[in-house]
Amino acid sequence: MDIRTILRFDGTLPDPGDTPGFKGGKSKARADLATIGSEMAELQEKLFANGSVGGTKKLLLVLQGMDASGKDGTVKHVVGQVNPAGVRITSFKRPTKDELAHDFLWRITNALPQSGQLGVFNRSQYEDVLVVRVHATVPRATWGRRYSRINAFERRVVAAGCPVVKVFLHLSKDEQKARLLERLEEPTKHWKIGTADIPERHRWDDYQAAYLDALTKCNTDAAPWYVIPADRKWYRDWAVSHLMLETLRGMELGWPTPAGINLKAMKKELLSEV
Repeated sequence: MDIRTILRFDGTLPDPGDTPGFKGGKSKARADLATIGSEMAELQEKLFANGSVGGTKKLLLVLQGMDASGKDGTVKHVVGQVNPAGVRITSFKRPTKDELAHDFLWRITNALPQSGQLGVFNRSQYEDVLVVRVHATVPRATWGRRYSRINAFERRVVAAGCPVVKVFLHLSKDEQKARLLERLEEPTKHWKIGTADIPERHRWDDYQAAYLDALTKCNTDAAPWYVIPADRKWYRDWAVSHLMLETLRGMELGWPTPAGINLKAMKKELLSEV
């Protein structure tokens, strides 16, 4: 099964409650996740090891979705399966004054993973064709030019040895309401609530239109979009884990042997100790 083919955006959005590519329920998905995570962790360790001895490969996971779609949960349950020493996570908030003084891709470029790293963007360059469009904070002509610039940027990143896995967590409006209500009712989740969450929900249709354009205009062969139905958290974790696993497998990673080190001589020296 190639989950990348199944989940690649094809111009239409699936039902947010569907589970494409998976047969079974929550318990089976959780059981599968342990196996997936084990192999994914080993491959990520190989990526990190290669970077430590001069390799140039790296990997970038981009997470986009409406509020409460599960971006933080994906980081915790999917990325949390691998060694954190080789992971770089960046959460893009509202741009600072310093960031606004630069081109919109400046802060994105600065956050790209280094050799051997798994980079994670919690929100990304796409905020600059989503939020700015919905709130009309920059002219239409400005954000309209950004799609082609994002495509060119992503092609350069991939050409430099960094596959880009772009995930849109597709949540239904009803499920978002349920999750926001849960945050309001559960004291341990109050910290997740922002003053803009409800007002942003009122712009739901505008955001859906903006997302559909971003998915359509930036769905390239170099960096395609994958749409994950996100109403079922267990399916979300299973699907994103499979995407990452298949991508890591395709990177053809092996355990490196550092150059200039005589392993046999080092072993002989140790064994000869009195």
